[in-house]
Amino acid sequence: MSAPLVRGFEVVIGIETHAQLSTKSKIFSGASTAFGAAPNTLAAPVDLALPGTLPVANRGAVERAIRFGLAVGAKIAPVSIFARKNYFYPDLPKGYQISQYETPVVQGGALEFFVGDTGHRVQLTRAHLEEDAGKSLHGVGAGDGHGEWSGIDLNRAGTPLLEIVSEPDMRSSAEAVEYARALHALVVWLGICDGNMQEGSFRCDANVSVRRPGAPFGTRREIKNLNSFRFMQQAIDYEVQWQIDLIEDGGTVRQATVLFDAEHGETRAMRSKEDAHDYRYFPDPDLPPLAIPAEWIARVRAAMPELPRDRAARFQRDLGLGAYDAAMMTQTIGVAAYFEAVAAASGQPKLAANWIMGEVSRRMNAAGTTEIALAPQTLAALIARIADRTISNAAARQLFDTLWDGRSGDVDALIDAEGLRQLGDPAELERIVDEVIAGNPKSVAEFRAGKEKAFNALVGQAMRASRGKADPAAVGALLRKKLG
Repeated sequence: MSAPLVRGFEVVIGIETHAQLSTKSKIFSGASTAFGAAPNTLAAPVDLALPGTLPVANRGAVERAIRFGLAVGAKIAPVSIFARKNYFYPDLPKGYQISQYETPVVQGGALEFFVGDTGHRVQLTRAHLEEDAGKSLHGVGAGDGHGEWSGIDLNRAGTPLLEIVSEPDMRSSAEAVEYARALHALVVWLGICDGNMQEGSFRCDANVSVRRPGAPFGTRREIKNLNSFRFMQQAIDYEVQWQIDLIEDGGTVRQATVLFDAEHGETRAMRSKEDAHDYRYFPDPDLPPLAIPAEWIARVRAAMPELPRDRAARFQRDLGLGAYDAAMMTQTIGVAAYFEAVAAASGQPKLAANWIMGEVSRRMNAAGTTEIALAPQTLAALIARIADRTISNAAARQLFDTLWDGRSGDVDALIDAEGLRQLGDPAELERIVDEVIAGNPKSVAEFRAGKEKAFNALVGQAMRASRGKADPAAVGALLRKKLG
C-alpha cells in the first residue's frame, strides 16, 4: 500500500525509545532505581564519578535486553561492547555516558502492529544498553528571597536504559503512535519496563523528515523526550507542516534537536543535531566485552512468558478470532488473561472480544484507568444471556453499566429485578405483531409498495408494544412472514 502524502510530500519517521529497565539497582552500581526520592539521595560513588570507582555491569539489565531481543526476533550478539559517548552537560558527572555503539547487544528484529484494521511491520535497527543521565532542575525562589535557581539531581544517573532504535519505516503520525503503543505494550508484557510515561520510564524521540515521492531521504529533525502518545502525534503533525512550509518558502531544513511545547502545540529548536562522530565513541576501558553464551540465552528463553504474537495466534487457531480481534485481545497481558477467562466461562469468544473492545474499553477510557472493574465471570454471565437470547443487546448494555458501577453482581437476579427478560412466549409475540399490522395500515401499504423504512417503523412499533422485551430479530422475521 502506498504511503499517504501530505501536501504532495512523503513523511518519513523513525523512533528511538528509551525504556527504563525494571531492575532494583542501577546498571553499573548498587544504588536504588526507586522513583521520587529526595534529590541526590540515590547516587552511589560510581554514579557520581568519584575518583577510583569502577563500574560493574548489572546482570539483570543484560537479561532484560536478551528477553526483548528474543521477543522481536533479533540477533543477540554473543559479544557486545560498552563504549563511552563523550559530551559535556551539567547532569553528566563523568563527562561521558556509558552506552553501546558499534556492537550493541540486540541487533535487528521487527515489531508488528495494527493501524485501524491494517497490519504494519516496522524493522528495528538495534537495541542497546546504556546508563541514564541525571536531571537539571530549575525554579524561582524557595521562600528565601532568592530569584531564579538551577540544581542537579543525580538520582537518575546510572539508571539502566534499553534504547530501541527503529528503521525509518513509518509514514504518518498515526503509524508512529501505534508503533510506540505496541512497543510500550511489549516491554510491559515482558516485565522488563513498568511503562510509566509520567515518571519517564518510557520516552520516545521521533526523527522526522519529508521528501517528494521517490526522492532521497530529507534532512531529519529529532523531537526529544515525548512522554505521551497524544503529544507524539501532535508534535509530529506540527513538525511535518513546519518542514513543508519551510521547503515551499524556499528554505532548507537543517538537522536539529527540537522539543515539543505542549502548551502552544509547536516544536522549538533546542540545538543543532550532533552526528555520531561528534561524540567520539571509544570502548570503555573499565568494562570488559559483554559475553553472552548460548546457554544464557536458552535460560532466558525458557523463562519467558507466552509472547503476544503467539497468544494471538492461539486465539485465532483455538477460539476462531480474526487477526485484528486477536491482536486487540493481546494488547496487554492483563487484557489477554481477562479475555481468556470470559471466553472460557461464556463459551462465546467472539462476543467476549466484541464486548471487551466495546463497552469495557469505553468505561476504562472514561475512567482513565487500565484496571477492569468487572469480574470476568460476571461479564461472561451477561454474554451468555445475550447468546441464549434471554436479553437484548440494548438491555445488556443497560445491565453492563449497573454491573460495572458495582450495584449488583448477580446477572440473572438483576435481569428479573429490572424486568429485562426478553419475551419468550411465541403466542404473545404473534399477538403483538398482529396488533401492530392491524393498527398501522399505512405503514403496511408502504412496505408492500417497496419502502423498507416502513418495515423498520413496524418493527419499532412492535418493540414499543413489548416494552423492549421482544427479540428484534424474531419480530422482524414474524413481520416479514405475515406481510408476505
